[in-house]
Amino acid sequence: MSELFFLYDEEEQNKVRYVSFMGDNHRFDLAIVESTRHYGKRLVLDIQGGRFAIIGRDDLEEPGYLEHAYQLSEEDAEELRSFLEEIC
Repeated sequence: MSELFFLYDEEEQNKVRYVSFMGDNHRFDLAIVESTRHYGKRLVLDIQGGRFAIIGRDDLEEPGYLEHAYQLSEEDAEELRSFLEEIC
């Protein structure tokens, strides 16, 4: 077995918020991780869908970003975007 080459191996305390809400057509079950990493962006995990993305305000303004990252329709992505704009 070869020796591992670590790029980094660090620990930190994080704040995690769990949120569940129902849109018009889609239920969102999210874990939102605030960290000192990722330049102030949040790690947003879709617990039911098994998808995640690192999201900041600039990402919310990027056309198609949420649709692609979470495999959502435009309508469902807009509901998620509305929620995330309040916390990012």
